[in-house]
Amino acid sequence: MIDQDDLLPEGLEDRLPSEAKAVSRAMRGVLDVMHAHGFDRVSPPLVEFEKALAGRMDGVSPRRMFRFVDPISLRTLALRSDITPQIGRIAATGMAHAARPLRLCYGGEVALIRADQLDPARQRLQLGAELIGSDTVAAAAEMVSLAVEALEQAGATGISVDFTLPDLVDILAPTAMPLQPAHVAKVRRELDTKDAGGLAEIPGGDAYLPLIYATGPFDEAIERLSAVDAGGALSSRIAGLRQIAERVGCTARITLDPTERHGFEYQSWFGFTLYADGVRGALGRGGTYSIGGTDEAATGFSLYIDALVDALAPEGKPDSLFLPLDHDRAVASRLRAIGWRTVAALSDSDDGTALGCTHRLDGAEPVRM
Repeated sequence: MIDQDDLLPEGLEDRLPSEAKAVSRAMRGVLDVMHAHGFDRVSPPLVEFEKALAGRMDGVSPRRMFRFVDPISLRTLALRSDITPQIGRIAATGMAHAARPLRLCYGGEVALIRADQLDPARQRLQLGAELIGSDTVAAAAEMVSLAVEALEQAGATGISVDFTLPDLVDILAPTAMPLQPAHVAKVRRELDTKDAGGLAEIPGGDAYLPLIYATGPFDEAIERLSAVDAGGALSSRIAGLRQIAERVGCTARITLDPTERHGFEYQSWFGFTLYADGVRGALGRGGTYSIGGTDEAATGFSLYIDALVDALAPEGKPDSLFLPLDHDRAVASRLRAIGWRTVAALSDSDDGTALGCTHRLDGAEPVRM
């Protein structure tokens, strides 16, 4: 019977050996891809001053963070809910004079006070890469391609990428499709819910109706978006989307939903969401943004691979070598050096089979049990 004190809080869970191994393997695969493309790994702390975490990116809310008072400084600290603002701080401080574009990657745990309705987990493994000093089409294409390759290395199949334009209303509202300031938020809300009726009731909102239908497979949706009469306000963005799609299209399915804003709290002209076959929900998001405090342009993405690991078929039991009490330690060391996993007996009663071993060391050679 489980004691009440042994239960974990809602949204938190243990990763037992097979699961922890799968997470480690996927994490290593993702980081290896980033390293191969010239991204250097950094490792920021789990806790920072609340003001620093909340001030580096627009839309990062302290209300999502666990907060407490530092007994040394007497200032409010916060447990990170997103590593991206920390990378922005590193770029703006310790690596301010490094050559641009600066390529950094990371991997670590984040925690939320309250989980998303679609994802009950309050602790997640976040992996990502940031290209700092550029938010060009070339930078965006590199990061989307990198994200797809990283997910493939982690074990994902059937990857699809959904493009969006997070600042779409901000670009159109001033002149191309004029809206009164009081109506901008209303139009965003109706576009979020794809409510054509609600949109038509807002003064000036009917001009935005075609955007609801500019969704779906990229080739078809981009043509519908191109047909929107916005006086050329979207021409550069549409051209950019086409160039990114041309580079990525051979590695993943591409869709377009130009009004999608969920999860894009601080992205600017371009955003993307990543999905894979057999995995419920999004595996990651990315896009272009500006670092708070310096306004330096950047492009990046974050991956959350816990759901992917849960969906992957479990790996078979690895070969393990049981070492009797009187084994030759030099032989055991040599076998570990060539890849064997060993489990040493601590007493005569230790049973190699019960301990999960597949082989037993007999003299200088492994013998299957």
